[in-house]
Amino acid sequence: MRCPFCGAQDTKVVDSRLSGEGDQVRRRRKCVVCKERFTTYESAELNLPRIVKRDGSRVPFDGRKLRSGIMRALEKRPVSTEQIDTAMSHIQRRLMSSGESEVPSLRIGELVMDELRQLDQVAYVRFASVYRKFEDVAAFREEIERLERQPSPEANRHQMDLLKELESNAE
Repeated sequence: MRCPFCGAQDTKVVDSRLSGEGDQVRRRRKCVVCKERFTTYESAELNLPRIVKRDGSRVPFDGRKLRSGIMRALEKRPVSTEQIDTAMSHIQRRLMSSGESEVPSLRIGELVMDELRQLDQVAYVRFASVYRKFEDVAAFREEIERLERQPSPEANRHQMDLLKELESNAE
């Protein structure tokens, strides 16, 4: 791996560990020449389906574009980078497991909304308002009322913690 600071070809791996949900390896590297440290991420190259846009055009899946949309919805919200990485992994895994060679962009939007609904309700409403093109306040209100009928992301996390506690106590 070439050093991003001085361009030297000789770098040394200082530390390796799994990242995200175990589908990525995070490596801390040190340049032998300039002694600077940097991080690289290694993941399997996967064949994700092509995306069929609303106008019928087809484009390759772009993880950067997906992350950008998620980050825009989560702007100034208390969601960690690790949680975002996990959501991205969930979406990509669901796309790959579908076995389809092409997926409508509407399906991607629904997957993003599923993940955002679990992460942060404000981010979910932000994304849904753009994605579903709310035409008026009534449509916005309906979506918020639907959200209020569901448990909050925090309540869902506590439920999972309780299940983990019950499992560990049973052992």
